[in-house]
Amino acid sequence: MSLSLEKKSIGTTDLKITNIGMGGAPLGKLNETTARKILEKAYESGINYFDTAPLYGVGNSEKLYGNFLSNIQRDSFVISSKVGRLILPENEAKKLSLSNKITPAIETNFKASKYKNNVVFNFSRDGVLRSIEESLNRLKIDNLDIIFIHDPDDHYEIALNETLPTLLELKSQGVIKAIGAGMNEWEMLLDFAENGSFDCFLLAGRYTLLDYSAYEKLLPMCLEKNISIIIGGPYNSGILASDLEKESTFFYEPSPIEIINKAKKIKKICDEFGVPLKATALQFGINHPSVASTIPGPRSPKEIEENLEMISYNIDSQLWKRLKKEKLIPYDNF
Repeated sequence: MSLSLEKKSIGTTDLKITNIGMGGAPLGKLNETTARKILEKAYESGINYFDTAPLYGVGNSEKLYGNFLSNIQRDSFVISSKVGRLILPENEAKKLSLSNKITPAIETNFKASKYKNNVVFNFSRDGVLRSIEESLNRLKIDNLDIIFIHDPDDHYEIALNETLPTLLELKSQGVIKAIGAGMNEWEMLLDFAENGSFDCFLLAGRYTLLDYSAYEKLLPMCLEKNISIIIGGPYNSGILASDLEKESTFFYEPSPIEIINKAKKIKKICDEFGVPLKATALQFGINHPSVASTIPGPRSPKEIEENLEMISYNIDSQLWKRLKKEKLIPYDNF
């Protein structure tokens, strides 16, 4: 069985995105020339979904997207960005922080040499409106398709009671088309699904070959509520895209030995079937009926080509059954 590039709906909205999109976090660290080549390759290959955030490269990811996307037909792509962080000049960030009007983000002391800005958490109504306006300016477009509430881990109450209502108002006005939340943890997303009105969730690293902790509770709830899942970090920050012979990362930290051993067990079975581990990793997530897309973060045009090759790689159904039998995946819905 193989997958091809196809479009799936976001919740009950009219938005349709390709089942593989492009994560924009690595883009924030690239130069204009490389970023344009990557975006051109993705777009020319048929990918129509692009994700970014103010945090990525302290606005640089959005700017690089804007330099490309603003020159192509607007209805030919779907763009998502995020709210919950603002990029502020250092003096403004410190002033607001001292007045307790906003909570400094972990990244507050991170300064990009080009911009010399601070990043601060802000989930307030004013913060959301400002964030969207600034994102639109950086992206050089007039509207956004999807807005995710970005990493509200320590800001649950305001995210649910102020950020979400603000986004619902903007959606009713047609300013945005879909509302989501993007997180590394699935537990709060489950709560959001039960208590809020969301169209999609960006779930990073929690439904992969190595960590499928979201499988038992979150994914069934999303199916029930018509909430689409978009998978971030399908390679768990690198290990599932590596040959496992060198040092690798898992959730952006050196891979623990038990994770490496599990990955090697999966790879051994993949090798027996002549299937790259990378293809198995990518198709595992997309095959779940709650998942609309997966968004690896390419750093070169070549990685775009590889990802598209992996998504279309023919995988024998017996491979999935074998992984199930060895208790290396939770189910065999393939």
